[in-house]
Amino acid sequence: IKGFQGNDLSDPKTIAACAKHFAGYGFAEGGRDYNTVNIGIYELNNTILPPFKAAADAGVATFMNSFNEIDGVPATASTYLQRDLLKGKWHWDGFVVSDWGSITELIPHGVAKDKKAAAELAVKAGSDMDMEGGAYESSLKELVEEGKVAEKLIDDAVKRILRVKFRLGLFDDPYKYCDEAFEKSELYSEANQKVALEAGKKSIVLLKNENDILPIKNSIKNIAVIGPLANDKDSPLGNWRAHAVENSAVSVLEGIRNYAPKGVKITYAEGAKLSTGDRSFLNPMTFNKDDKRGFAEAEKLAKQADLVVLVVGEDAFQTGEGRSQTNIGFAGVQDDLIETVQKANKNVVMVLMNGRPMDLSWSSKNIPAIVESWFLGSQHGNAVAEILFGKYNPSGKLPVSFPQNSGMEPLYYNQKSTGRPEGGAQVTYSHYTDSPREALYPFGFGLSFTEFEYGDIELSADSFSEGEKIEASISVKNTGNMVGEETVQLYLHDLVGSITRPNLELKAFEKISLKPGERKVVNFIIDKEMITYFTINKKWEAEAGDFEVMIGGNSVDLKKANFEFK
Repeated sequence: IKGFQGNDLSDPKTIAACAKHFAGYGFAEGGRDYNTVNIGIYELNNTILPPFKAAADAGVATFMNSFNEIDGVPATASTYLQRDLLKGKWHWDGFVVSDWGSITELIPHGVAKDKKAAAELAVKAGSDMDMEGGAYESSLKELVEEGKVAEKLIDDAVKRILRVKFRLGLFDDPYKYCDEAFEKSELYSEANQKVALEAGKKSIVLLKNENDILPIKNSIKNIAVIGPLANDKDSPLGNWRAHAVENSAVSVLEGIRNYAPKGVKITYAEGAKLSTGDRSFLNPMTFNKDDKRGFAEAEKLAKQADLVVLVVGEDAFQTGEGRSQTNIGFAGVQDDLIETVQKANKNVVMVLMNGRPMDLSWSSKNIPAIVESWFLGSQHGNAVAEILFGKYNPSGKLPVSFPQNSGMEPLYYNQKSTGRPEGGAQVTYSHYTDSPREALYPFGFGLSFTEFEYGDIELSADSFSEGEKIEASISVKNTGNMVGEETVQLYLHDLVGSITRPNLELKAFEKISLKPGERKVVNFIIDKEMITYFTINKKWEAEAGDFEVMIGGNSVDLKKANFEFK
């Protein structure tokens, strides 16, 4: 939000940020976009709302409501979310915009019989701007004249919208963001490309690096780049790329050619096409399910190479809004291609391009190195190449958990214990009979080309009370041979609460850089605010009791200590 909005929204280099989607959009049943959400008041407050509260506190200019309902009330018609909470308790003064047509979608939701009724519900609930629904422009005037909508509600919505426009400086110059000279000087400028490259490098997560296959050694003289996404210059732009120029990104193949040392031979084979038919945001994806004509060439190059860089995953239009899947494995014939290449050459680095967690169960067992690159934008290939050739030491951490298989979803790190967490020799406890229940790659996980050693947690006190705080310190040492960055993560576990509490919750983190052999002490402050949550009393408060503090490089490998809040 601060990056978008800066300190002064009237600066032409700012943009009004939008917190979306308010609220519960990511909790749809079956993981299916736009679907029903059924959650309780405690999960809503403790899990979903805190990021939105943080956004409001940071001064985000706008909120966008969501398509889904929560417990029978569509978010666009929720007075509780928009008026009582956002504009009331949180004292937020921006404006709420509907999601695309979400006001008229109150009709198929079954809570409004027509556009007029939908407009009445939405404006009373606190939706200030109707995006693409046409309900406000066709009905609000008539609703006010009929006395069904108070004029003060319209005044409030108008005031909120105008306030943001004033802050943007649009009343001084309505065309200030339509500066062609500025566009020509800034778009694809050298400075911005450097920022894109830096952002790309920092977003990459190294998932596996068996036998230190990465960074690529000087002894490697023949690299085969294989895969349906290896020379893809469009997917790195992502699904929601607006008016980005198609096929303008640096592909992984191009990046490898840009960074490979002189004398290294680079060969390329697509192996197989991932998708068939038209690629666009509005078209459903169709996949190549049987064409393996490119396998022979891929296998040949793999056998001849010292190292294979295998680029697989998802097409950009396979992921994103409206692209919900029941299977999060490799689409098309990619599974067969991966196996074919692995049999031809065991020295494989898999580069993933994807927008969601994937089922990597086979790859994790059989591929020695896996690099999660996501969709990195215009400098995608160069960012990947800097990792592969050791120009940059990967430092990214997973913001999601990767499952053992698709059937484990929804999978998240902050799970609760349940009444039967462990069973020993018995089967009647919370587990799967055909799979481990732990994530394949957990939240917060990410490897480096160096190693980090964590000391024990030191607490400034073993208890604190109202108005006091504890300092938690931990020593981290770079025990490897390369400069590296590490994100030190602090988690808390409320051992006994008035409602059931997660086994761990990320509460703080700090990224540090360490030279080989260097040690740093990282300090975190634990105070009342950090342990406050929405309790059985339906209010935010800190309850007295025992807590466990955990610090480490991911959500699994953690040092532990205990303290008490009195």
